[in-house]
Amino acid sequence: MGKGRLEAFSDGVYAILITIMVLELRAPRGTGWSDLAPLLPVFCSYVLSFIFLGIYWSNHHHLFQAVQKVNGAALWANLLLLFWLSLIPFTTAWMGSNHFAGPPVSLYGAVLLGAAVSYYVLVRVLLAHHGKGSTLAKAIGSDFKGKVSVVIYALAIVGAFFVAWFAMALYILVAVLWLVPDRRIEKVLA
Repeated sequence: MGKGRLEAFSDGVYAILITIMVLELRAPRGTGWSDLAPLLPVFCSYVLSFIFLGIYWSNHHHLFQAVQKVNGAALWANLLLLFWLSLIPFTTAWMGSNHFAGPPVSLYGAVLLGAAVSYYVLVRVLLAHHGKGSTLAKAIGSDFKGKVSVVIYALAIVGAFFVAWFAMALYILVAVLWLVPDRRIEKVLA
């Protein structure tokens, strides 16, 4: 079956998730710049999550440029990814409103880990559907960044209970690794 509906549905979910997150940013009662200070943790959480959702949207878009068709397994794998991503607004709000305390930071990482594993599953399902000699298979390669990201998330989840800011630094490290869109697919398609 074609991939258009899957892409359109996914794009809509990404847009809704970003909208939900921005609605968590509440305007302060005061009018001075100092009134914004208590909102800084919430805003920082929002920025990091916006970046992560942007990374997933961008890489999802690149991935589906190399995909020719989808099957039922791909639909379900994509839904699994969207499930994990749909938890990002909740964990973002909890983490920001509690000033990056250990348990919220750890749960945030668990959601990011679930999304990363789900993305990996989606890629594997699509590779199985397209075959080893497909353009998609050539474009994906070994997926080093994806594997390293999972390891970093796992370290951060545990580390959040000891030093939450270290875990946050690890999440930022993963975001920096992925900030530049994955060029493998563009190179193969060019």
